[in-house]
Amino acid sequence: MLLRKCRRNLRPGRWRGSLKGWGLVPVRKPYSDQAAIILKMSITGELKAFASPLTFSNCYYILRKLASHEKVIDKLTKLFRIIDITRMSKKTVDLALNSDFKDFEDALQNYSAVHIEKLDAIITRNIKDFKNSELAVFSPEMFIKLSTKD
Repeated sequence: MLLRKCRRNLRPGRWRGSLKGWGLVPVRKPYSDQAAIILKMSITGELKAFASPLTFSNCYYILRKLASHEKVIDKLTKLFRIIDITRMSKKTVDLALNSDFKDFEDALQNYSAVHIEKLDAIITRNIKDFKNSELAVFSPEMFIKLSTKD
């Protein structure tokens, strides 16, 4: 998910500090740097970032292997304060079940985003699985390049 490097020298995959000390996720170069840029854009109001409830569940599952429940919940709470959350409903699940998406979780992510007014794009490193999306789909790198063009 989102954030970037820190000055502490921890084992790969361990908690690291990040933008303004938020320390939300393990560092994975170059992805963490790209995520930090996008999250900063959300914090400064350049864009409005969303994540689905699945994102929080997946992050909890992965990060809980690295830190205590309390620490993970603290970090996810900080992320929750920065971004908005999409909704999942019976309709979301129905659309995902009956879609041409090859990955059910990606279908859920997509259909939870489709109905948000003024949501323009999905940012994912997994572009190929979103080829059936009606939204624009960008890699973090491409989104940053397009967003920073003058």
